[in-house]
Amino acid sequence: MNGFAKGSLDEGSFGEPDGIAAKLRTFDAFPKTKPTYTSTTAGGGQWTIFIAILCTILSCSELITWHRGHENHHFSVERGVSQEMQLNLDVVVAMPCDDVRINVQDAVGDHILAGDLLEKQPTSWAAWNREVTRQRSGGSPEYQILSKEDTLRLEEQEEDLHVEHVLGEVRRSRKKKFPKAPKLKKSDAVDSCRVFGSLEGNKVHGNMHITARGFGYFEWGQAANPHSFNFTHLITELSFGPHYARLLNPLDKTVATTSVNFYKYQYHLSVVPTVYTKAGHIDPNRRSLPDPSSITAKDSKTTISTNQYAVTSYSQVIQPRIDAAPGIFFKYNIEPILLIVSQERDSLLALLVRLVNVMSGVLVAGGWLFQIGSWAVEAVGKRRRLMSEGLLTGKHATE
Repeated sequence: MNGFAKGSLDEGSFGEPDGIAAKLRTFDAFPKTKPTYTSTTAGGGQWTIFIAILCTILSCSELITWHRGHENHHFSVERGVSQEMQLNLDVVVAMPCDDVRINVQDAVGDHILAGDLLEKQPTSWAAWNREVTRQRSGGSPEYQILSKEDTLRLEEQEEDLHVEHVLGEVRRSRKKKFPKAPKLKKSDAVDSCRVFGSLEGNKVHGNMHITARGFGYFEWGQAANPHSFNFTHLITELSFGPHYARLLNPLDKTVATTSVNFYKYQYHLSVVPTVYTKAGHIDPNRRSLPDPSSITAKDSKTTISTNQYAVTSYSQVIQPRIDAAPGIFFKYNIEPILLIVSQERDSLLALLVRLVNVMSGVLVAGGWLFQIGSWAVEAVGKRRRLMSEGLLTGKHATE
């Protein structure tokens, strides 16, 4: 047969080629479907586009969440050694400045004549009352009436607990100045006193007293007339630590009014040193947590140190005696803990794992739903065809 029988066939040309690729095919655990066994449909194409859009939306959501990060709250004993603490005060008392006395006395025994260190400005209570009315009528949640809960104000205070909001407010209030007093009209009587400014004190428990001349502390000279007492007051700001005017503290924008001369307001504050940071991940178990006193101006863009406080108030009418001191009394306690609110971001590897999980989960679930839907449509179609074949047509019925 033309020498064909003498030749031999190369069996290797008809089988799988030798080599590493051929050996790896033995371990392929993923089943393959031949193209001749598959068919494309318009519904399958539409479902594929829907799954692709869904994967894109969920992936973008994961990327945005990763970029924003998440907040963690770490509590620890304050390890830093700090001796002084700044106190910021801006209060209006409905009494003349000559009759108002402000003093600070702490647990160390130091007595600070705060009235000599803070700035006093004669003003009119009617002008400040107009400002409060204007703000509240405009829907602003800033001002609150003492002993009345304001839901909008609580929501605004809640925003000051987030790192991004706090750092943004601090950047917008770099001047750290106290606001200007409202303009007085000709008909406004100068019957009040605005006391504002910052002073340094010991970082220990202390008391700040706003009383009348000759009451509460020994003072040479004639005491103020008790019938002129009026401790109606407006606290524009009361904060501890660096002065951040845009942050809203619990007593900021608080109005308390009374028509009784001998009246006593008491505020009990629990001050907690707090650090807001975007510097990165913080392990609460590590030994070197951020020290509030070590934060420099260079770090202020990502980390700030401040103090939060919770407050409870009590007010009462007291008997008109010379030894009874009416006024406004602040008692503050420095808590021995440090709160660190950090905004952290997961690693790129964790982001990649989440993206793979999202996309694979959507693809697998989408495949199952498509198969179940195709099977249901096919089953309903078969049932309809069987029912239509079992019915007699009009031609057969006449026969």
